[in-house]
Parts: sequence; C-alpha cells; structure tokens
Amino acid sequence: MTDRVYPSAKTNGTTTNGGAAVTATTKPPTAAKPNLYNPTRPHPYRPQPNHSRRRHRSQRSCVCLCCFWSFLLVAVLILLAAIAGCAVYVLYSPRRPAFSVAALRISRFNLSTNAADDTTRLTAALNLTISAKNPNKKIIYTYDPISITALSNQVLIANGSFPFFTSAPQNTTIIRSSLSIASELVDADLVKGLRSDLKRKNGLDLKILMDTKVVVKMEKLKSKKLGIRVTCDGIHGTVPKGKSPSIASITDAKCKVDLRIKIWKWTF
Repeated sequence: MTDRVYPSAKTNGTTTNGGAAVTATTKPPTAAKPNLYNPTRPHPYRPQPNHSRRRHRSQRSCVCLCCFWSFLLVAVLILLAAIAGCAVYVLYSPRRPAFSVAALRISRFNLSTNAADDTTRLTAALNLTISAKNPNKKIIYTYDPISITALSNQVLIANGSFPFFTSAPQNTTIIRSSLSIASELVDADLVKGLRSDLKRKNGLDLKILMDTKVVVKMEKLKSKKLGIRVTCDGIHGTVPKGKSPSIASITDAKCKVDLRIKIWKWTF
C-alpha cells in the first residue's frame, strides 16, 4: 500500500485550490498615528465669563429698586399728610390767634451819661396791655409763660413776662405786664439816634416782641409745643414829664404771629 503525501495548504504565501495556485497578499501593519499633543503648544483663547460684571449689574438693580420703593413710600406719606391736612382744615377751619395792643404807658424813661468814662445807661418802666383772641370755634390754645421785650431802633427799652394761660374757643384774654430795665448800658453808636428820636413830636418808635410756645388742641387731637413770636410795631411813645406817665400812641399798632421752628441751633 502506497502512502500519499498531501501538500501543505499554505506554502510561502501560496494556497492551492483544486490545482490552482492562489497567491495571498498580506498588507503590512499600519503604523500607529503619532500623538500630536504638545504640552508647550498654547491653548486657543476661550473667553471666560465675567462674574464681576454680573455682580455689579445685580448690585445696581438692587440700588435702583430700593430708590424706587423709597421714593414711592415718601410720595405716599406726603399724599396721606396732604389728605389729613385737608380733612382737618375742612372740619375745623383753623385760624391763627389774634393779638392787638390795647394800651401802653411809659412811667419812667431816663438816659444818664457818666462823664468819667462817657458811658450812657438807661432806666425805664412801662405798663403794657395786650389782647389775645382765639377766633376758632373748636380749637383751644394753651400758652407757656410769655417773655415780652420792648425795643426802639435795636435798643432794648424794657422787658417783662406773663404767666401761662389757656385760650378757650372764641375767647379773649387780656395780658397785662409791667416792663422795666434798670441802669442798662447803651451802645455809644445807638445813643445819638435814641436822643434824636426823643426830640421828635411823636417820640420813640417802639416795637413789642413776645416769644412763647403754644399747644393746639382739637377735640381729641393735640399737637406738640410750637414756638411762636408775636411782633407788634407802629407804636409811638414820648418821655413822661413829672410823675404822670405818658400814654403811647397805638393808633397805627399792628401785631402779627409767626411760627418759630427750631432746627438744632437755628430758629426760623
């Protein structure tokens, strides 16, 4: 029995298939692509988000919102105050108190000059009567003690006071006060003008100042103390002769009431 030898399926890259030789070609292995990453190569610019700008925008919007609400609150408060003021005016029709000079007598007036030092001193005494009227129907005025000053061209003539009192609706209160000054030094620049006024027929131009505080009460409503100043001018007085007092002319006398508002050290 004869042994058959079969050729190998692959011989040097040649495959035999039914007697036909087929040559198989093999592709060489593809080389791996090199890694192109370069650590020294600069990265492309990428804009970063600006957080500070967002923060500024947020703060700005908060400030604008606070300003808006503050302005709105102030506007509402002003509107409410205006409405309340109109309601009070319609219900109570408030009017300022009215003051008038009823009488003024000068019982003493003496200017004496000391020849040694050429100083001039004034001694004077006056009796003042003033009428204080409350013209309102539903408002009560309560006055603090009143300080009263008599002036003539910036020269202090006399001063006095009057105790506190309450002025009822549509009521008139008579204020009587004795004003005086004793040996008061007069500025040298004002003495000449004062002596010149004494020689005139009408005498001195006198002004009365009254300073006090008042509380306004309207039924259950009550205000805080308000400072007021009453100024009465148009008064003319002469120096008394002998022991009889001289009666000042009050024909042209007029009084006005001003509200005194004090802010820190300033009074308006």
